[in-house]
Amino acid sequence: MTKLNSDNLQLSAAGKLKHLLNLEGLDKNFITRLLDNAENYLRPKGSLPARDYGLQGQTVANLFFEPSTRTRASFELAAKRMSADVLNLDVNMSSRIKGESILDTIFTLQAMQVDVFVVRDAGDGIPEFIARNVGTHASVLNAGEASTSHPTQGLLDMLTIRQAKGRLDGLSVTIIGDIAHSRVARSLSHGLRIMGNNDIRLVAPGGMAPDMALYPGASLYEDADTAVKDADVLVALRIQRERIEDPSGIPTEAEYNQRYGLTTDRVALAKPDAIVMHPGPMNRDVEISGKVADGPQSVVRQQVTNGLAVRMAVLSAVMESR
Repeated sequence: MTKLNSDNLQLSAAGKLKHLLNLEGLDKNFITRLLDNAENYLRPKGSLPARDYGLQGQTVANLFFEPSTRTRASFELAAKRMSADVLNLDVNMSSRIKGESILDTIFTLQAMQVDVFVVRDAGDGIPEFIARNVGTHASVLNAGEASTSHPTQGLLDMLTIRQAKGRLDGLSVTIIGDIAHSRVARSLSHGLRIMGNNDIRLVAPGGMAPDMALYPGASLYEDADTAVKDADVLVALRIQRERIEDPSGIPTEAEYNQRYGLTTDRVALAKPDAIVMHPGPMNRDVEISGKVADGPQSVVRQQVTNGLAVRMAVLSAVMESR
């Protein structure tokens, strides 16, 4: 049996990845190794995808209690390409909507010998709660937690930046949008800070600005043009209307696009070789123009490709802790 470190639930006593709940509990060397391993799962366009037998005999359950396209599909493909048995639990078909507790759902699946639980939930702290209650043989991977954390998204974003820029430190990274409700912004900002980046610029409309205590070392800007100027990396985020309790202060789509959208004119203020990112789903011509999303500086599709590779690397890493 694997014994967990009391001060870091994510790592085994041997320093291996047991659960992936957030990036804050990982250090620079560990993240670097994960990103390096993810690159081993990338293949040239047009070639057959990477496959291995690292999860043969293992069962991965995807428990998505919130809608998802990219994350759910890539976790499923990642597990299948690593030869795992895969179970996808549809929230609309789950007994949880009948009142069953999340732990009873987990214990039921654990009785069916599920080894890895991939969890997305609107509740804060759910992945950690599950990790503290599963059997010692099981691993929990956070696939998106409330507005708090999305560690594999943070990893794939960092991999994409590293591919384009050759490093993660010494860059100016501007994140624009609904940062207050964005687990993507949280994880990317935390990951970049761990990797030595000291210039993270946050831009958000009123009511969508974050608690800056959650973003140590980052700077908050009111004007998007100022934050974009001479940036190396631009990240656009959508307005998460489903998480906003009072929608009265939300700008119209036209207003938002004018003040905060990544248009061709605004992107031109950044460095000539700046890259443009978006975690999806995109609202074209709101937070990002179609010309920018499909333009030469966009790495949005590469983010999706990297997401699959990162999730294969994370699955491989948790197998090492067994």
